[in-house]
Order: sequence, then structure tokens, then C-alpha cells
Amino acid sequence: MSEVRLRFPPSPTGYLHIGGARTAIYNWLYVKKHNGRLILRIEDTDVERSTKESIDGIIDGLNWLGITWDEGPYFQSDYIQEHIAAAHTLISTGHAYKCFCTKEVLDVKREAAVAAKATYQYDRSCLHLTPEEITLKEAQNIPHVIRFKVPEGDGSVVFEDKVYGHIEKSYKDIEDFVIIRSNGTPLYLLSNVVDDIRDRITHVIRGQDGLGNTPRQILIYEALGAPVPVFAHMSLTLDPQKRKISKRSHGEVVTVQFYKENGFLPWALVNFLVLLGWSPASDQEIFTPEELIDIYSLEGMNKANSIFNYTKDDPKFITDPKALSINAHYLRTMPIADLIPLVKEELIAADLWDTAYAGEKKEWFGNTVDLIRSRFHILKDFSGPGRAYFSDTYEMDPKPVKKNLEKFEHIREWLGLLAERFEHLADFSREETERATRELADELDIKAGILINGTRTVVTGQAAGAGLFDVLMAIGKDRLVARLKKFSAES
Repeated sequence: MSEVRLRFPPSPTGYLHIGGARTAIYNWLYVKKHNGRLILRIEDTDVERSTKESIDGIIDGLNWLGITWDEGPYFQSDYIQEHIAAAHTLISTGHAYKCFCTKEVLDVKREAAVAAKATYQYDRSCLHLTPEEITLKEAQNIPHVIRFKVPEGDGSVVFEDKVYGHIEKSYKDIEDFVIIRSNGTPLYLLSNVVDDIRDRITHVIRGQDGLGNTPRQILIYEALGAPVPVFAHMSLTLDPQKRKISKRSHGEVVTVQFYKENGFLPWALVNFLVLLGWSPASDQEIFTPEELIDIYSLEGMNKANSIFNYTKDDPKFITDPKALSINAHYLRTMPIADLIPLVKEELIAADLWDTAYAGEKKEWFGNTVDLIRSRFHILKDFSGPGRAYFSDTYEMDPKPVKKNLEKFEHIREWLGLLAERFEHLADFSREETERATRELADELDIKAGILINGTRTVVTGQAAGAGLFDVLMAIGKDRLVARLKKFSAES
């Protein structure tokens, strides 16, 4: 078998979105599995919409995800003359021709077909123009396009898609399609094929929305005398309303940049995106890179479209819950030494970093991060729900405030008494703080849970987390007492 060569060809018209990232991941996995090469090709021929910012965003997104490539980035715009030359080669070999039909003429014919309830196809009016007629029209500066000449007869384009199986498209159902516009620029159908031929692409893994182009592109491969690559068309990723995910329609929540900025771990996002359209032979959902490369195959690709269940109603769960669940798994189980630098970056960004966390408080910092991550989903949680561990300025969640504080008329008095017990503990330990809490509850003739839940809400602002008395050790005696006394003194 020749060297396996695949390409990822994004259009730089915005940040890398999850659909594009998923395509890149599948191509990358296949290359890694088969010891092949991945080519990064930036399809930047849409001059009006392509921007350097988008190119940088795509490359940054791929680098952050850990998706590496072996060649490139190549830029499609650098090869436009090759694409145009290929079109003229097709003319010289009888596989393409110049068409001088105006838009107005074509619109009239199209409208007539609609009125007759017939399927419109170009009628090949210009196919049989003589060389003299062509020369005359060019001398008159009549604009023209270049059309590919679809073979005549009862034949078909036939190929085996690695996901959708046997595909057959009759020649009669394919009109002579345009490959060069009237302004002289090549269309994607041609440019993409010419680039794939030059880059010796052996396999094309792309979205199902490209399936309709494939028969026409196969005709171009064959007309240029090039081998046709193996095609595998992925199912699409849809939103909860069954609409195709796109940057233009759905905004930042579908961009890789959003996940990077909101505290997702790169491999966790890769792990999640792989499962949007591919299934292993088992129920396993968490994979190391090595495991995923080993078991990935095109046979596991799903034909049914996947649903990205994001919501804009809850800021914490704005993304697919499964994505959060997978990210939480990695966040809670990764080696603490690997997590600490990421938490440091998050705290720096939130202006919560203290240089002591890398010095005299280094052990405390590591222990605290390890303690509180058990309930967190994303890195942002360390500066959000976890803010009280790193700052005395934090917000209290209204739900536990109502449930654990406002519900009890004497809670401020009770927590003031508890603060005094904690303040006078000779041994500020997990065991002694728990003993003091339960003893006070007995004396007040209330459930210990009232003091436990009230204390948690006051000192962390949250309803849940690690065991309270472990939390108190992380908060520390001075901060604990100060926060309880402050709450107790408020009216």
C-alpha cells in the first residue's frame, strides 16, 4: 500500500469551529493509525471573507487541541494558476469547453423549465461552437465560463464511500458544471481536486454535505488522468433543532476558541468530538490518545447525524452536558502536577494568583486544588465556584443562601457562636472542628447539618463541595473565623 496521505482544508472565514475540528481529528487519527501524513491546506480563495485573523485562529485551535500536521500550511491561493492551467488542459483534451451563455439567457431557460415542471439542466448550447465562433466571441469581449463536459450515454459515476457504501450517479443527472467563473477564477470543485492531485491525497475524510460534489470531482480526477482517492463522508453535527452547526448561525459556543477560553482541557474536547459521529465497538467513552489511535477506524463512523446539545439558558452548562462530563473526568483524575500549571493560568487570568502559591504556600496550593477539583467541570470553576479559596471577595450562590441561611431566623447568632468555638480551638484540625460543630449543635438543640450547611455557604459561597471539615482546613482558621464573624455581625 502506498503512503497514506490525507488533508485538512479549512476555509479561513472565522475561528475553527467544532465541526471543522471534528473533521481535523478524524483525519489526524486515520493518519496516525496508518503511519501516514496529514497536510494542512488553507483554502483561502474566498478573498472577501478570508482573513489573517481567521488563519491564525485555525492554526492556534489545532495546536491547542494537539492536532499536528506533517506538511503545510499550504495556501490554495498560491496555486490558482495551476487550477486555471488544469482547466485549459481539460479543454485541450475535450473534457471541458468555453460557455458564453449570459446569466439572463440561462435565467430564461431555468424559468421555462420551472414552468414546465421539469428539472433544469444546462442544454450545452456552447458545446459545439466552432473554433472560429469562439475566437469571434472572445474578440468581442463576451464573458465566458469554462464548463466540464460530463460524459454522454447511459454510464454512471460509481464509487464506494467508506461510510455510506455504494454510491452511483448517472451521467444524465449531472449537468455540465462550471469550473472557471466568468472573471477567470476557479471554482472549489476544480481547485480542490487539483490540490489533492498535487498533494498526492489518498483518502478524503470530510462532511456528508460534500457528498453531492463527489461524483463531479471524480469525473475531474478521471479526466486529468489521476487516481481517485478513497472517500469517507462523515455524518453532520446538528444543533438541538436539527440545524447544521455553523459559526455564522450559532456564534462563539460552537468555536474551539470558546472551549479554550472557558477552561476546557484540549484532550477532553478531542475525546468528546470524536464521539460526535463515531462509535467504538465497546461502551468505552474515555480514551487516551494511544487507545483512540489504536481502535479508530472508518468502519466505526456513524451514518446518522449527531446532535450537539448546547443551551444558552444556563451559563455553566452552555455546552453539551456530555462534553462537560468528559472534561470533568479528566479534570478530576489527571495527575495533580499536570493540573496545577493550568489552574495557575486560570487564576492569573482572573487576577487571583498569589506568588506565595509557588513558594511558602506551594503545598497548601497543591492540596487545595486536589481537594476542590472533585466537584468541578472546567478550569473556570477554580476562579468561579472555587474563588473563596483564593480570595476573600467572592459571591454567594443565591440558592444555598436561601436554603441554608435565610430559612433560619437565628443562623447569624449560631454561626457567631461557632466562630468563637473555632477561634479558641487549641488544635485546629479536621477532627476538632467537627467535634466543636456537633457539640454546639447539641447545645442549641438543632441538627448539626444546619451549622454544617450554613458554614459551607458562608465560607465558600457554595451549596456543595468536598467534605466541610476538609474544606475548613483549606480555608484556614483565621479566614474561617473572620468570615463567620463578619456574617454574624451583619444585619
